[in-house]
Amino acid sequence: MTIEFLQHTLFFPMMIHGLGFLSLSASLVLPWALTGLVQGQKITESLVKDVRQSFPVQQMSLPSRKLISQVSTATTYYVSATGNDRNSGLTTSSAFRTIQRAADLTRPGDTVLIMNGEYTNAPGRGAVLGISRSGTANAWIKFKAYPGHSPKIRHNTWNGIGFAKQVSYIEINGLEVIGNNANVTLSYALSQKYNSSNVLTNGNCINLDGRGGGIHHIRILNNKVHDCGGSGISATGADYVTVDNNTVYNNSWYSVYGTSGMSLLQNWNSDGNQGYKMFITNNRVYNNRMYVPWIQRGVITDGNGIIVDISKSGTNGAYKGRTLIANNISYKNGGSGILTHESEHVDIVNNTAYFNQQSPELKKKGDIYAGYSSDIKIFNNIIYPSPGTNTNTNLYSNVMNRNVTYDYNLYPNLAVVIVRGIHDVIGDPQFVNASNGDFHLRSSSPAINRGYYWSSLTSDFEGTPRPSGSGYDIGADEYR
Repeated sequence: MTIEFLQHTLFFPMMIHGLGFLSLSASLVLPWALTGLVQGQKITESLVKDVRQSFPVQQMSLPSRKLISQVSTATTYYVSATGNDRNSGLTTSSAFRTIQRAADLTRPGDTVLIMNGEYTNAPGRGAVLGISRSGTANAWIKFKAYPGHSPKIRHNTWNGIGFAKQVSYIEINGLEVIGNNANVTLSYALSQKYNSSNVLTNGNCINLDGRGGGIHHIRILNNKVHDCGGSGISATGADYVTVDNNTVYNNSWYSVYGTSGMSLLQNWNSDGNQGYKMFITNNRVYNNRMYVPWIQRGVITDGNGIIVDISKSGTNGAYKGRTLIANNISYKNGGSGILTHESEHVDIVNNTAYFNQQSPELKKKGDIYAGYSSDIKIFNNIIYPSPGTNTNTNLYSNVMNRNVTYDYNLYPNLAVVIVRGIHDVIGDPQFVNASNGDFHLRSSSPAINRGYYWSSLTSDFEGTPRPSGSGYDIGADEYR
């Protein structure tokens, strides 16, 4: 898609990632000031639902992940489903009713604790929680579940949680965000495949859109994100984003925009740091899939588990920072489990991808692969494709890819392995119960102690120290 097209289009807040051969990806966004103007009525229908490359590998050190302490003047606000926005919000017994009421008062260092209950978008609003105030480097603003509670954000508008441009130093922690899929049938969604302004089918769960003013230093932690017609967790034009320990599923079903479970699109340089700045780690991502064609091409293009998209031409030039995608479990998605498209400086390490490419249109892409990309390292991954699909692809080798290294990965017997590293392992990974989502390794697994020593990755999907034996295991879980 051309820049001229983007400049002359009415934008809506969905992530678009077109991945067809020689195609460009794009993103559309409705300006923040307009997101509160659209509110659709509820639909009453029920849901119908072998390239060898040189070594050694140069690794980047991970920065400190310690939480930043709050300033002494910080305020804690409380929100409860039985609260009242006329309250002070300063105690559990005087809690606000809406999260937005607290958000509109926050200053650097403040925390909003959200108690049990269901929180929905008010009529005419574009999000249940619209974040427009920033923290600082020494005083983040945090929106967290009250200890022991499991609050739910349910919406049928553009975003469950949306971020204004230029917002920074925000943490979202321990929330459940639920979209509108249960109120949409596939037949209805297909009837809307040319309607880019239908909030009922196109809404996202958690959406950061920094085009026109970059977003930076955002942490999305420990959330459950599901059933949004659009993207699950998406960040466009952002920098220093950590997406860790989330469960993301059943998204991207009905949107006309090419969306995925998790996506980073056109990353933004807030500084010149070339170390790790973007982290997608320890997430479980599954059953995200496109059923409605991307409106710009009329075909199924995405519905991936995790994608890093067009960082070669970020919102202010090629992205200089490095991205770590590690310890994720990505399975049964419509597109690939994990991929990069027109991107660079990405390490895809110790992930488990299983039975992805569920969309027939995408079965030759690969469960984990890089396309039109450079400086990509794909190490220590278990890549277990669906029957009749590829583990990876060489469509982009030599001409379109530069310095893309696959090695120390494990592929099952009889898998179609297009690009193979000299230390790759062929064999049954021996999962405990993959059909039920249990990807722990049995004691006889050939993945044990066969991985590359990735020294900056010191734990696995569940926090177990890595390595736990004589060497690194392959895959998201370290055997113990």
